[in-house]
Amino acid sequence: MLTLAQAQTILATALSYAEKGGFKPLAIAVLDARGAEKVFAAQDGTSLKRGEIALGKAHGSVAMGLGSRALHKMAQERPYFIEAATHAVGGSLVPVPGGVLIRDTNNILLGAIGVSGDTSDNDEAAAVAGITAAGLRADTGA
Repeated sequence: MLTLAQAQTILATALSYAEKGGFKPLAIAVLDARGAEKVFAAQDGTSLKRGEIALGKAHGSVAMGLGSRALHKMAQERPYFIEAATHAVGGSLVPVPGGVLIRDTNNILLGAIGVSGDTSDNDEAAAVAGITAAGLRADTGA
């Protein structure tokens, strides 16, 4: 299972990575494999709904078992499916990069992180940096 200490490391490292990279203010949500929130943070200056977008990236990834980069590709190829899946999960599915599955070294799903605030690629890079720093494996869906 994803521990609180691991989730805190993921969050702190993602924030540090973004700060060093000069990213815009981020909202970050880390969920366990059940989709329950472990940690959440919104930097000063994030826009009003960034938190909900970060949660949607993480929740959609956990719900579908795919990193949001894969969900983005599916949205382009099969938009009706993603629309239906978004409805099925209560609207909390944001199919753009920045939602990354967290796996252990045996490929077991531990949870997901959702990052929103900068470009989708930068959001994803911050997420991957955090997961890697916790000694876990990032699954972007690429």
